[in-house]
This record gives sequence, structure tokens and C-alpha cells, in this order.
Amino acid sequence: MSFEPVIPLGGMAGWAFLNRTFERQTEAFRASGQTSQNTSYFRENIGKITSATDLVADRRLLTVALGAFGLDDDIDKRFFIRKILEEGTVDTSAMANRLVDKRYARMAEAFGFDSKFGPRTRLDHVVSQMIASYETRQFEIAVGNQDQTLRLSLGFEREIASIVERASSDNSAWYGILGNPPVRKVVTDAFNLPSAFTALDLDRQVETLKDKTQGLYGSDKASVLTIPSNTQDLVRRYLVQAVNTGSSINTSGQSSALAILRGGSVGINSTTTLEALFSALYSK
Repeated sequence: MSFEPVIPLGGMAGWAFLNRTFERQTEAFRASGQTSQNTSYFRENIGKITSATDLVADRRLLTVALGAFGLDDDIDKRFFIRKILEEGTVDTSAMANRLVDKRYARMAEAFGFDSKFGPRTRLDHVVSQMIASYETRQFEIAVGNQDQTLRLSLGFEREIASIVERASSDNSAWYGILGNPPVRKVVTDAFNLPSAFTALDLDRQVETLKDKTQGLYGSDKASVLTIPSNTQDLVRRYLVQAVNTGSSINTSGQSSALAILRGGSVGINSTTTLEALFSALYSK
């Protein structure tokens, strides 16, 4: 039986509830359904893979491999993925290095099919990292099935620091943010930028983000967004904008929980009560 995340509320109330119950919900999710089956299969079989051709030929392995890097939608682009993996990242002219979306480069580097030392598919710590990333992102997808804004908020919290840390310069960090579609959406929506913003020249986009960041946080450096208080503030701004533009959640998966709350004497806006209800429903 698959565990579905419990998200009875949207906006900041939903975000607060999700954060308070995050550890218990993710633990239940990892141990349930298709996610658990996929990760077990991946751990048992990925060590046998020695080439990109072998990997893309096994759909279950490829599902985890792509999911670990947030590239689930590319599952049917096998020729493209094989080329990315085969070329790797050692050669600066490799396709992964030329793409704006750096998730492909991270995937190619992680597998290392272009390495003179051989692929990294037999290294336990690499496999464990991929599985952990896959589980985390699959939970976020499940959250997104109910509330896409909360999924993007989780992803932003997870990704922003690593994007900045990997960058060789401040401008490179800004390009990394723009090159990661989910992170870019959180930032541009939080800054209330129009949809036409993405049509601007990249350098102009960077300058606009710097100006907005300077005005809000007193510095135009991308690293200022990784300060925990600023990260949380940006997420809050994003969620407020989402509410203002009419985003809503699908609460069908929580109908029983809401029915209990509505039938009781406690107000539905009590995240403390919701957390208690979650514990009662899903505790071991």
C-alpha cells in the first residue's frame, strides 16, 4: 500500500504543517509502495550496469536514475539520455556541459560512464546517495499531486544551497538558479516578476534578480538566498503570491482527516490539531 502525504491545508498553514510532520511522513513514504520496490531493485541491480546503453535499456533502473536528479519526465527520451551519459562531463564540449539545465551534468558526473576509472555504479556511497535523492524527490512529487506550490517550496529549500555552493562565481550561481526550472519559478514568483521575464536576455534576467535581491536582503549576491531566514522568507513570499494568484490544493486524499476535523469542535486552521491527527492516523 502506498503512503500518500497528508496535506489538509494550503499556503503557509500547509507549509507549517508539512514541516512539522516532515520526518514522519517521509519515513512512511519511503517504506511504502512503488518507491520502496524501485529502490530495492535499483540497489540490487545497478552494480551490474557498465554502460549508458545498459542503463537506458532497463526502464526500472532508468526510472530511479532520472528521478534522483528530478528528470522523471525524460523517461522516454532514451537516445538523448544515453548521449548525455556516454559523453559525461570530463570533456568541456560534452552536451551536458553545454546545457543550461545543470541537472543533466550532475547526473552524467554521478554515473561517470566517461571516466577512465570506469562507471561509479558499483560504489555503495554513490548508489546510496542516488536512492536517497530519488526517495526525497518522489515524496516531493507526491506532495505536488496535492499542492504543487508546496512541492516547489520543498525543492527550493533543498536545492538553493547546493546550486550556490557548486558555482564558480556569483554570476554562475545566478545562471544556475535560472537553469533550474523549479528553483527559477519559486524565485521569479516570489519576486512577483511577470511571465515575460523569461523571454529577456539571460544577462538582463540576472541583473533583475540581483536588483530584487538587493532590495529585499541588502545584497545582490546569490549566496544571500541560502541564509536560512532569507530562504524561509523567499518561500513565504512565493506561497503568498501563489495564494494571491488563486492556486489551490487537491485535498481528496485527505477527505477522511478533514471530515474528522469538521465533525469535531476544533477549528480546521489549527495545525497543532492536524499534527495530532496525523500522529494518530500514521504512527507505528
